[in-house]
Amino acid sequence: MIIFRKTFLALTGLFICFFLMAHLGANFLLLLPEEKARTMYNAYSAALRGNFFITVVAYVNYACILFHIFYALIVTRVNQAARKVKYIVNKSNENSSWTSQNMLFLGALIFCFIAIHMANFWFKVKFRHQDDDLYQMVVDLFHQPLYLFIYVFAALPLGLHLSHGVKSAFKTLGLYHKKYIRWIADLSVFYAAVTGLGFAIIPVVLYFR
Repeated sequence: MIIFRKTFLALTGLFICFFLMAHLGANFLLLLPEEKARTMYNAYSAALRGNFFITVVAYVNYACILFHIFYALIVTRVNQAARKVKYIVNKSNENSSWTSQNMLFLGALIFCFIAIHMANFWFKVKFRHQDDDLYQMVVDLFHQPLYLFIYVFAALPLGLHLSHGVKSAFKTLGLYHKKYIRWIADLSVFYAAVTGLGFAIIPVVLYFR
């Protein structure tokens, strides 16, 4: 049963990673010259809202996030319960990184950010129908120092969570062969760095534009 839970945790996590890549790629449109960015970003957003396949993918992503959180809590609880023997000398820092020991904490920070992000965009578009100029909505939000700080700060726990999570997911799925162990580890760090820095840079550029 624990193997199934870890496998499902890995699969949902990797799906979210693919979603993040697509989301970040689309957000890079915001870095184009202002008028071009406004036209292309609004056109892109309108196309997404009218695409049934994209809508399905989005809801699958929402489900993956919820299942990922659910199974992360279960796996963490099971692992903690399995540690019946408390060692006098705790050498966990020598055997694992700070990130691997605090994945649940990092995940909690990311979930809080997702809630804020959904309230700022998804909720307004879905229920208040504020979708005439999404580009301007993004720009106005990132010109508020509080939200600028929140979005930039959130990139840190996101990057840390991804750097360990991607590597662990491949290991859980049996794709962590000794021959490729260094390559997969480096790829995980590279993906996490690009994703974290990418999401952090966009609001900063829009704030100072």
